[in-house]
Amino acid sequence: MEASINVTSSAAKRIAEVVAGEGNPRAFLRIAVSGGGCSGFQYGFTIDDSRQPDDRVFEKDGVVVVVDETSLELLNGAEIDFVEDMMGASFQVRNPNAASSCGCGNSFSIG
Repeated sequence: MEASINVTSSAAKRIAEVVAGEGNPRAFLRIAVSGGGCSGFQYGFTIDDSRQPDDRVFEKDGVVVVVDETSLELLNGAEIDFVEDMMGASFQVRNPNAASSCGCGNSFSIG
């Protein structure tokens, strides 16, 4: 089965806005998972313009999201969304591989 992540239309729209603000036509959103956070792993979102050999590329509505192979093992099947509500605006990850997550949603643990 092919590993994947799903980028919602709302997230794609916000990514396009952020990338356009960078003024670099090669820029894209990189999502990475690293050790740390209050639950064991944490999500990282950065704007990048350099791809690595182990990167996987996902596209939605003309925007590019890149995830390295190691992070993709922990993100496989996840949905990346951008939500604006009374609490603010943020990217949210709905990760089916996470056994639990912290209250802020930026870190998670696996079972």
